[in-house]
Amino acid sequence: MQHKTINPFYAARLRHSVPTRPDEPFAPVYARLPLAPRNASRVPHLTSLYHFHRAGDYGDRSYPGNCGGNLIKDLLLYFRPTLICDPMAGSGTCRDVCDELGLPCYSWDIHQGFDACDPTDFSMEETFDFIWSHPAYWRQKLYADDPRDLSRSPTLEHFLRRYGQFIRNSARALKPGGKLAILMGDYSDRTEGFVPLTWHTKRLAFAAGLRQCCTDIIRFSHGASSSRKVYRSSFIPGLHDTCMVFERPITSQKGGRV
Repeated sequence: MQHKTINPFYAARLRHSVPTRPDEPFAPVYARLPLAPRNASRVPHLTSLYHFHRAGDYGDRSYPGNCGGNLIKDLLLYFRPTLICDPMAGSGTCRDVCDELGLPCYSWDIHQGFDACDPTDFSMEETFDFIWSHPAYWRQKLYADDPRDLSRSPTLEHFLRRYGQFIRNSARALKPGGKLAILMGDYSDRTEGFVPLTWHTKRLAFAAGLRQCCTDIIRFSHGASSSRKVYRSSFIPGLHDTCMVFERPITSQKGGRV
């Protein structure tokens, strides 16, 4: 395939899983992704398939679980919020993006003693147009020594109870029409088996009175630490996580949802 036929933004670099000969090296090939229909979007490259192999100069890439800030930036450019919150800030990726765009951002983290799963910490003193969150994928990767950290949850039930409280806290902290964007991934746990955390996220968000306002955004996991590991077991690797954007419904004067 000629390089001029490849859209560099969407071309996903893959490798053959099985060479045709034992001495044949793994050759790079490209998956040609569908063309996006033209529309009036302010960010036309923001589609349900999100590929950006450059992380951007946001946050600290050495921080466990750090995600590049480009997706956050594109979401902010698309939705145009005026007040943003990141209650699980990590190394400050969202804050760095907001600083670049000149947007005010409230940024807190468990490392600073702020527990986003506690309704007394995450109160309604301020309401936001947009909340960004990249929570722990349960215990896939440990983040903080603080026992309140979601990655330290001893059981799936405990994790989901605390995670559900975080989503309810976020829903209360949104202005009517405000957006909650959550980047979450599924994973296989050593005791629970496959854990569909994206499904649980939607279930908990709907139960909190939120509704999904756009398509799932499948983010390709470039630079994931797991991609450089070699495992003895056989499994189907997950090469993506999912960004889901929910909104707090606007209530009409008659009390109904718009």
